[in-house]
Amino acid sequence: MEIEHAAIALKELGHATRLAVFKLLVKAGSEGLPVGEVQSALKIPNSTLSHHISKLASVGLIKQRRDGRTLFCIPQYERLYELIHFLQDECCINQHDKQKKC
Repeated sequence: MEIEHAAIALKELGHATRLAVFKLLVKAGSEGLPVGEVQSALKIPNSTLSHHISKLASVGLIKQRRDGRTLFCIPQYERLYELIHFLQDECCINQHDKQKKC
């Protein structure tokens, strides 16, 4: 992951409501949750939730899938793992004592 992409993803997760939405979806698992359940669980107005979902989708952290009349939000674990790996990738690389690990 390039630093620009990581910065944009972290910026979107830096908003408390978006972070709450993403955490809820991650906890739900790979099937995701219907938008209505997200809205009920977090007590977010529908129009506000739509805005936050759009932001998370724009950086690839979630995808949406329609099943009939129900719109599901699905966490993209691969993208989450890429972001985590980016943050950990060079952990302690400049440490003088090579025997120590982070």
